[in-house]
Amino acid sequence: MKVKVQKIDGKASGDIELNDAVFGVEPRADILHRVVTWQLENRRGTARPTRERSDVARTGKKWGRQKGGGTARHGDRAAPIFIGGGKAHGARKRDFNQSLNKKLRALGLKMALSSKAKDGLVVVDSLELKDAKTKALAATFGKNGWSGKVLFIDGETVEDSFRKAAGNLPGVNVLPAMGANVYDILNHDTLVLTKAAVEKLEARFNG
Repeated sequence: MKVKVQKIDGKASGDIELNDAVFGVEPRADILHRVVTWQLENRRGTARPTRERSDVARTGKKWGRQKGGGTARHGDRAAPIFIGGGKAHGARKRDFNQSLNKKLRALGLKMALSSKAKDGLVVVDSLELKDAKTKALAATFGKNGWSGKVLFIDGETVEDSFRKAAGNLPGVNVLPAMGANVYDILNHDTLVLTKAAVEKLEARFNG
């Protein structure tokens, strides 16, 4: 698949051949759904449990007389009504981590990239800026027609001046190629890849 490459200011900068095995896969909603669900569930922290009556380390000896003490007849200091006792009907531990095999995760990422390659993919030669200012970058986005949510993926690391200039622009996110994931790609209107990112992503699957 051949696509046009442009500079960050919108000027043409030649063509690039995209690997059909990575950018030409027919997307399937069921696989994308499974990968996104797996990704979002694994973001959730484990719900912390509270200690219930059986979890509290307190004596099991009857601490008062059955009769004549002037108090209720208690036999367990771990009862929920006492300070230091267990909690009644406390929160249980809940672990939300799911497992998903590597082949399915890789296939999901290929399908997400392929869906953007059909509509919403832009390839630029690099993210280097002459004027690393947020205002100038916002004007460049308007000139290129990049509106809504835009995701930029660079090579090994994100170009520092671009990352700083884009930091205050709403809806704009930047990632290195290693951080490319299905949820973020599908959750943005436009995907912008550098040539270095294309090489890294293709090498990631070919390796």
